[in-house]
Amino acid sequence: MSKKRIAILGAGPSGLAQLRAFEAARQAGNTDLPEIICYEKQSDIGGMWNYTWRTGLDKNGEPVHGSMYRYLWSNGPKECLEFADYSFDEHFGCAIPSYPPRAVLKDYIMGRIDKEAIKKYIRFECPVRWVDYNQETEMFSVTVMNHKTEQQETELFDYVVVATGHFSTPNMPYFEGVEAFPGRVLHAHDFRDALEFADKDILIVGSSYSGEDIASQCYKYGAKSITISYRSKPLGFEWPEGLQEWPLLTHFEDNVGHFIDGSSKAFDAIIMCTGYLFHFPFLPDELRLQTHNCLYPDNLYKGIFFQTNPKLIYLGMQDQYYTFNMFDVQAWYARDVILGDKVLPDAEQRLSDMQLWLQRHEKLTDCNQSIDFQGAYIRDLLQSIDYPDFAVEKQGELFKQWLLDKQEDIMRFREKTYTSTITNTTATELPKPWLDIKDDSLESFMALDFVEVKD
Repeated sequence: MSKKRIAILGAGPSGLAQLRAFEAARQAGNTDLPEIICYEKQSDIGGMWNYTWRTGLDKNGEPVHGSMYRYLWSNGPKECLEFADYSFDEHFGCAIPSYPPRAVLKDYIMGRIDKEAIKKYIRFECPVRWVDYNQETEMFSVTVMNHKTEQQETELFDYVVVATGHFSTPNMPYFEGVEAFPGRVLHAHDFRDALEFADKDILIVGSSYSGEDIASQCYKYGAKSITISYRSKPLGFEWPEGLQEWPLLTHFEDNVGHFIDGSSKAFDAIIMCTGYLFHFPFLPDELRLQTHNCLYPDNLYKGIFFQTNPKLIYLGMQDQYYTFNMFDVQAWYARDVILGDKVLPDAEQRLSDMQLWLQRHEKLTDCNQSIDFQGAYIRDLLQSIDYPDFAVEKQGELFKQWLLDKQEDIMRFREKTYTSTITNTTATELPKPWLDIKDDSLESFMALDFVEVKD
């Protein structure tokens, strides 16, 4: 084989970022690009941004990847995830509010993709079954199940890029008596429609972002009451009447949940918003990233290259404030290493660099520090690649304002507006409260009479 061969596992935002990085090199005149194959389990690009009504297994009997639900809106300002090389203004041709629904964000994300250029690399409905590495040949073998041919296929590659995400495999805790609970018990991964819980008493276990958002969704669409059970500390927002936070759940008796402070309440349904597991069943132990959800996973040099085998690349494995631009920057850096434009230091130097970041990570004490940390990480990568520069630090300040806005009014923060760090355009306002806008479709949202913000 004369050309390098690259396997990209997943065609969600991170996998697409890697494909775009190579496409950018091709368009810049690089004629010596590697051969690239991207394996995608779903039937289309988009990864987690693809909504499906299915839960459990997909049409091929594979675990459903997506955790998206109807009526999902962005829970962070769009100005903090705007691509450096493709603005919201450019895509929509006008200013839109800072907090759009899922369908609007997906339309934007897909808008900058040259689908004809990208899709030629992708093999759809091809979940990865196994990846192995041969020390003698220094090659990976990648085995996938091609559901279109109903055959397993194995090919050899010089590099493997793992872009399968880490918000798909539910972390499902056990509470005594839950097996006898007479109502619905589900994980946030399988939550699809808040209307299902209208007029019901809902228990949400977990004070994560998904717990916060699903609670808000259930309130918006008519749940009778919502109780959020937290492990260590409450979210602390001023919730509206009918939405409350209680301490740790201990056990159930029939449909009654009991809590560590001695309180109890009857519920119709339980939604476990208890996070996700890093799950790479296609990797042997010696290649598998083993970490919890954090801003700087151990054993990844620059948050990207697997320390014991840097030809294995992980994208988007961090807990995330920044998202799409961070994936881009990681993908550009990885591309330069693969193409030989950037040479990785030896194992000892890589370890030293990782330890500096991990030590800094251990000292983080609050959200503002965490935002600054992730911004500094992106800036570290950005300074040595040709990805368009963008206002990382200004976006960090917007994140901090977003946190304050949620504390001010958790049910109305989505009505706030911010200014783009890319175009300096100020977002328009929603014409009515977020709670009153029930249709989240792209067509309905774009038909709203957005209100221009006066200086």
